[in-house]
Amino acid sequence: STLPAVAEELLREIKKAFQESSHVPDDLLLGLKFIFGPSAVPALDLVDQRSVTRVRSPSGRILYQVLGSSGKLYTCYSSCHFCTCPAFGFSVLQKSESLLCKHILAVYLSQALGACQELAVSEEQLTNILLAEEEDEG
Repeated sequence: STLPAVAEELLREIKKAFQESSHVPDDLLLGLKFIFGPSAVPALDLVDQRSVTRVRSPSGRILYQVLGSSGKLYTCYSSCHFCTCPAFGFSVLQKSESLLCKHILAVYLSQALGACQELAVSEEQLTNILLAEEEDEG
């Protein structure tokens, strides 16, 4: 994985606590804010709104789509730690100010909290999602 060990451990602790009590303790929420900074609260909001969808094709390829607070749909790849949003390109890649954007953090949190929507698509539909992203970029 591409996250620092402390971030990985925090996400594991959040998952464990949530599985045991359906609740995330305040100390873990504070840890989230400490490690992920300004992305933490907006990411939790996205999870609360069930904005994260896990998209799976028959071949087992998986990507995530996150409906951002602006209403735009962003594609996230947790396997390689990438999001198509402008904040990821600027804050994470160019400036190295953040570990990740709120969309990727929302993906990790929704995995930990079991809050992902699920969508099965054909290989062709998955290809179309990926090609649509390329057109948006270009």
